[in-house]
Amino acid sequence: MKFNKVLDDVKIYEAGKPIELVVREYGIDSKDIIKLASNENPYGTSPKVVKKIQEIVSNMYMYPDDSMFQLKESLANKYNVESSNIIIGSGSDQILEFAIHAKCNKNSKILMAKTTFAMYEIYGKQTGATIIKTEDAQHNLEQFSKLYKEHKPEMVFLCLPNNPLGECLDTKDVYEFLKEIDSETLVIIDGAYSEYAKYKDENKKIIVDDLISKFPNVLYLGTFSKAYALGGMRVGYGIGKKDIIQNLYKLRPPFNITTLSLAAAIEALNDEEFVKECIAKNFEEMKRYEDYVEQKGFEYIPSYTNFITIKFDDKYISSEVAQNLLQRGIIVRDLTSYSMNAIRITIGKKEQNTKVFKQLDEVLDILK
Repeated sequence: MKFNKVLDDVKIYEAGKPIELVVREYGIDSKDIIKLASNENPYGTSPKVVKKIQEIVSNMYMYPDDSMFQLKESLANKYNVESSNIIIGSGSDQILEFAIHAKCNKNSKILMAKTTFAMYEIYGKQTGATIIKTEDAQHNLEQFSKLYKEHKPEMVFLCLPNNPLGECLDTKDVYEFLKEIDSETLVIIDGAYSEYAKYKDENKKIIVDDLISKFPNVLYLGTFSKAYALGGMRVGYGIGKKDIIQNLYKLRPPFNITTLSLAAAIEALNDEEFVKECIAKNFEEMKRYEDYVEQKGFEYIPSYTNFITIKFDDKYISSEVAQNLLQRGIIVRDLTSYSMNAIRITIGKKEQNTKVFKQLDEVLDILK
């Protein structure tokens, strides 16, 4: 059977390994497995959200409010924008899929960092667009500027902070770059981890209403999957000028998030204190990882997220480190597929991280 030729050059996205797979393959009890590969909030979902879902779980037979009025109103108040500036998606990646399909075709070009969220390239290639990448793995605005002037792409992706590496540009530098961009180029600023970045450094804080007011060709993406701990509910959103949002709505299927997901997101916004506590604990524990890596003589990328990227020297191969940890019930993300001899570890709870350090010590001794 023949399929669309553009799919020949599209890679399948590799998600982090689930706990169930490790149970099946290695016979490890699920309670002994530590999953630190998918950047989930290790502290779980807000108790207020859990309570709300328990109260309405019998409503799952009903379709959700497809206007998503209450959620959009809550987000509008949070970001000081109008509801008409917002579109809700099944994860923020659905919004970026809408954006690429709304803007790009086989004659289009898309600019992104060399190492960034894999779905930018996957969705882009689905339209037949040409992907242009910077030379540096991390975001380098000089290279972005140079490549933009050379190629005049239809879309630009900035992941702030960047996944899977963790670095983040200063907002003032981003603004300077955006001033160079033609109004017909759609710029996606992916803020999936923005709550972490602005907590750690005010210079990374993006004021969304100011952003879209100054740059009407920018679409900002946010998600409930990370700091708000709703990864399993799949709720994301896009914020931009009305003409962008209206065109994205033409690609949105009806009822694209569930009744329970909608309720969970609304309730999560009512418990910002839970989010702040989780983020504070995240950076307390990240300091332990930084100290550990420095003690071992490895390098890490300073992170503004809830994960850390650890780079190995020639003594170790990241895939072997990740595989050995997996066999011990610790799931981390090997970055070999990104052409890096590195692993990415979600920052877990204190007791989880203590176990990771112990097991990683043993693995490194074995592979030495």
